[in-house]
Amino acid sequence: MLRRTTLKLMATLTAASMLPFGAFAEMPATIDKPVTITFYNYNLASAGVGQEATKELIAGFEKKFPNVKVEPIAVPSNEIITRVQADIVAGKQPDVAQLVFRDLIFIASDLGGNALEDMVPEAELKDQFSGMIPKGLELGKVDGKTYGLAYTFSTPIMFYNADLFKQAGLDPNAPPKTWADVAAAGKAIKEKTGKNGFFPGAYGPTDGTFVYQAIVMSNGGKVRDGNTLTFADENAAEAVKTLRDMVTSGAHAKIDPASASDTFAAGNMGMFLYTSALLSSVKKSAAGKFDLRLAPMPSFGDKPTAPTNSGSALFVFSKDPVKQRASYELLKYLTSREAYTIITSKIGYLPLRLDIVDDPNQLGPWLKENPMFRSNLEQLDRITANMAFPGSNYRQVEKMMMDSVREAVFGNGDPIATLKTAQEQAQDLMP
Repeated sequence: MLRRTTLKLMATLTAASMLPFGAFAEMPATIDKPVTITFYNYNLASAGVGQEATKELIAGFEKKFPNVKVEPIAVPSNEIITRVQADIVAGKQPDVAQLVFRDLIFIASDLGGNALEDMVPEAELKDQFSGMIPKGLELGKVDGKTYGLAYTFSTPIMFYNADLFKQAGLDPNAPPKTWADVAAAGKAIKEKTGKNGFFPGAYGPTDGTFVYQAIVMSNGGKVRDGNTLTFADENAAEAVKTLRDMVTSGAHAKIDPASASDTFAAGNMGMFLYTSALLSSVKKSAAGKFDLRLAPMPSFGDKPTAPTNSGSALFVFSKDPVKQRASYELLKYLTSREAYTIITSKIGYLPLRLDIVDDPNQLGPWLKENPMFRSNLEQLDRITANMAFPGSNYRQVEKMMMDSVREAVFGNGDPIATLKTAQEQAQDLMP
């Protein structure tokens, strides 16, 4: 479906800019007259994941830039790329959009996203990037150019219920470090407390791919090599079989993936591997109910973990030079020291400017009150890109992969054979 609209998108974008595709008129250095820009945002559509903090960020930007009015457009994360695409086709050119990394290649190649290097003077862009985590910046690049500026960002983190650990005879001060430890602890919690032992947010319904990929890559596997799918290859398949074995033993819960975060927040699960973006909401749910703690994602024996990125990047679609300047100023503000202090402390995403971590005027006081968050910060040293799929069928390929992973983990057939069959079928859809 995405591919069929490409020609129409190209025509719409070219007509809007009146320039060759990919070229821009020079944007002004300042904004000296009122301008309104649209901001498509999915945090605004979810009260539990940063809605109020995002409103605070927009208000802070408008106070700093009184000539710029931001028109927020709240769209759920699983619908936002479709909404952006539909509005472009309808001639309602978006200005800025918060989109997930899985759509990066499509945005750059088919949807008309602006490369910042083509839009912003080199020295100015270099100044903005200064102080940001280089590995984070790399995640938004296609063919060496930055289409997505890393924004709300996290790695998989292990939430665990210290009270259930105690009830199961486990040491809550020594959380599992390896998948073998997770299997043992999960089984003990299930058998001794009757509660669910463990569940990873790796199966969906919409955003579990990054956790699944982190597990696979921590075992030395990956989901694709260029245009060749590899999610059924040995190391990747072994990682999935590890999850299947935990289901068989009872350590891994057999529940609806859509209910996993609520199950943990209610105190009915010992361990939950998922994005730290849930930290704020889970803390509120756990308060007065159970002792919530965090730990790094587990490893396969001595192999180093490869935590992938979840979250989003900011993309500029504006073709009008004045709106491009306003859009870029919004990007700058939303990735500033001030903004990341709000984003981390009030949502739970990682700060992509580490110089604020121990700053007494920034995140320092919050981290003293929330020392467990440092386990998430430590994973930034090993951050690994959450791979997007190329080609017009990228969403379908991803769905076929994830459907096979769920079947391999929860089904009754041979998990390796299940993955191989899906890989062979999905390969036909790759470019």
